[in-house]
Amino acid sequence: MKKYNVKNYVRWKNDVKISIERVNIKRFVDYTPNELKIIFLPLVENIGRKFATSQEASGVMSIMDIIQEGSLQLCKAVDKIDRTRLIESDDQEKTLKSFLAKRIRGGIRRAIDINRGTMRIPEHRLNEMRKGKDEKMVRMFFNSIFLSIDAKQEDENMVYQIPDKKDPYNETLLNAYLLSLLNKYLDWNEAFVLNKSYGLDGPKWSANEIATALEIKGVSAYVRVSELKKQAVEKLITNVDHSQVLDYL
Repeated sequence: MKKYNVKNYVRWKNDVKISIERVNIKRFVDYTPNELKIIFLPLVENIGRKFATSQEASGVMSIMDIIQEGSLQLCKAVDKIDRTRLIESDDQEKTLKSFLAKRIRGGIRRAIDINRGTMRIPEHRLNEMRKGKDEKMVRMFFNSIFLSIDAKQEDENMVYQIPDKKDPYNETLLNAYLLSLLNKYLDWNEAFVLNKSYGLDGPKWSANEIATALEIKGVSAYVRVSELKKQAVEKLITNVDHSQVLDYL
């Protein structure tokens, strides 16, 4: 917590606690929109803290920035709740958390991507970076890319789904660049696993589908696919020069 504004963070937590205590306990379907926004603020913090301690948000947004963005997305999501479907749910709390968490995560992730894209590094600093090897920068790039895709896959498995109407990001150029790095630095199997796992040139494949294509057999074939994926990412981090990813950070 040393690098965060501790006083603001502690004050925010205390305010949330007091606000929640003022809300009368009732069925989830009976809460007003404002009450739902209050009682699910801890969910924003739980999701935000996972982002704040990950490579994905490292150096891009602080915990307070993330909580602020998550709270905004919570407010928007609450206004989109389908009360009819909520009444029909067997577990209203689980349904609400699933629905809200998906939109909170998505909003925070978009904010991180936007803020990362607007970062500007002074030219003299860029020149210094280009002179030597910076593995941390390469690791941040690949972790950011692949962790983001993994997180999106998690969202697709949420229980309560309402499609987002936002225009998707154009990832064609980035995917093409990633494929060029895969083909240059990885052997065929490693490149194939990363390509199909993350859908760089088409639909994503499951671990079992990849194992079948590679003729990896056995009940733990998917584990071997996971190992190949991690091995491939580490190989990229080791071999790719930071100057090759500098313009994407």
